[in-house]
Amino acid sequence: ASPDGLLTTRSFESCSFEAVAGFWIGRFYLGLKMVLLHVKRGDESQFLLETTGSTSIEDLTLAVTRIYNGRLKVQRVCAEMEMLAEHGILLPPNMQGLTDEQIEELKLKDEWAEKCIPSGGSVFKKDETGRRNGHAPNEKMKQVLKATIDEAKALISKKQVQANVCVNMDMVKDALDQLHGAVMIVYPMGLPPYDPIRMEFEDKECLSGTHVIIYLGCSSLFWIERLGG
Repeated sequence: ASPDGLLTTRSFESCSFEAVAGFWIGRFYLGLKMVLLHVKRGDESQFLLETTGSTSIEDLTLAVTRIYNGRLKVQRVCAEMEMLAEHGILLPPNMQGLTDEQIEELKLKDEWAEKCIPSGGSVFKKDETGRRNGHAPNEKMKQVLKATIDEAKALISKKQVQANVCVNMDMVKDALDQLHGAVMIVYPMGLPPYDPIRMEFEDKECLSGTHVIIYLGCSSLFWIERLGG
């Protein structure tokens, strides 16, 4: 992959290019101390990051990896919260994918259904995938979740690059805090311990074999430098 596209929207006196953990990074020198990094995955912009010119390669790799993985975490939570808004809490693992007849035949019971009732009551909307119990939040609470999802997505969106807005871990944390707050408004008693949303908030998510994060130990960095306008 070529880094040439990194200069399409900016022109600075000097710049250098790096590949960090599979990302192209355009390093634009804003002055003697501050540096603006444009992080791409392949040809696709991911985010802008502001740092100091003295930042070590190791610290830069760590920062890029953490922000990238943090953005993925926000996206995963948003995806599950969208399903939560539509179909309610996740069924127990031993009930997922079963038909109503199978559940009745096996005499299985969702013990968390009576504990995790959304504020204002629920509206039944069957989950055809068989993952969630179908007792969705009412329209008002549904909109609380959806509005917060939109706000969190906007905070860490790739569109922030076009708006020249840098992303950092504080913004990632803010997005997660907003999402957690919305869930607690709609489900003040919390979610079942096996629900992926709760597991994400508690940093207990299981992602083995999914290839959805970048591992710091697998990161590598290569230098390609170009000087001049």
